[in-house]
Amino acid sequence: MSEPTSTANTAFTLRAATEQDCETLLRLIRELADYEKLTHLVEATPARLREALFGERRHAEAVLAEVPAEAGSSRGAHAVGFALFFHNFSTFLAKPGLYLEDLYVEPRWRGHGIGKALLQHLAALAVARDCGRFEWCVLDWNTPSIEFYRAMGADVLPDWRICRVTGAALQAMAAARD
Repeated sequence: MSEPTSTANTAFTLRAATEQDCETLLRLIRELADYEKLTHLVEATPARLREALFGERRHAEAVLAEVPAEAGSSRGAHAVGFALFFHNFSTFLAKPGLYLEDLYVEPRWRGHGIGKALLQHLAALAVARDCGRFEWCVLDWNTPSIEFYRAMGADVLPDWRICRVTGAALQAMAAARD
């Protein structure tokens, strides 16, 4: 899948990430973590990403947004954004859903339609895969993203809270079973 896209001033391509993109994905993940002030939580490595995205049991998928190389550059297209997603399941609908774990576009490239194109691409993928939902979370302080998602047609659900168990607490919960 390679999907050429453009806005008035920006040409870019969306494509499925490959094993060779793990370093690039990690760079973008670190930039996202920095934006969200969560760099202290990043434990991902290229090897972990490779196993999770392309290993024997694939847990997620990723799409990269790339712009053409700048004039005079020796490198090819440059990744400026990504979306990482996986399937979940709705018991109420008895259908799979598509869950967007992370969406990120480098600050310099925001406002060029790249985030919108990534969301639309994933929405089309959800429809093609007969998913009943396409959903994601957004940090409550991230007003620009909340406004962007609402403008795209998303409902920001005020009544739901994320529950998370990680690290030692996850180990303790698993060990406490009867």
